[in-house]
Amino acid sequence: MDRRELLAIFNKKPRIGTLSTANSKGEVNVAVFGSPQMVDENTVVMGIGRNRSFRNLQENPHAVFIVMEPGETIMEWKGARVYLEVTDIETDGGFYNQIKENIEKAAGKAAADMIHAAVRFRITEVRPIVDFGQ
Repeated sequence: MDRRELLAIFNKKPRIGTLSTANSKGEVNVAVFGSPQMVDENTVVMGIGRNRSFRNLQENPHAVFIVMEPGETIMEWKGARVYLEVTDIETDGGFYNQIKENIEKAAGKAAADMIHAAVRFRITEVRPIVDFGQ
């Protein structure tokens, strides 16, 4: 899947996906998120609460976001495993305020009030949902 196709699937509404993280000890976490957005072919941004995923990203900047779009059969599902590396975490300032505003527009004030930080990631790799070859 090329990055332009990924951009369309990644930002389709409504959709949710899962963010997998690990702390510095390798203890893993997976959580459902609706806020991540691809802003260009190499960058993902999201709002995040003060939770396990946030703590893990502070210790270990690597994560994977899985986004899926159902098909009639499992082999017809679209989506990708998007490997990420944190480049920036803000808990105030312009980027943080922009993320909170976008979440408030999409999900309401209560959802925006739960946001503790804005995170910017660099996409390091994209793999298909189903990959028998690797």
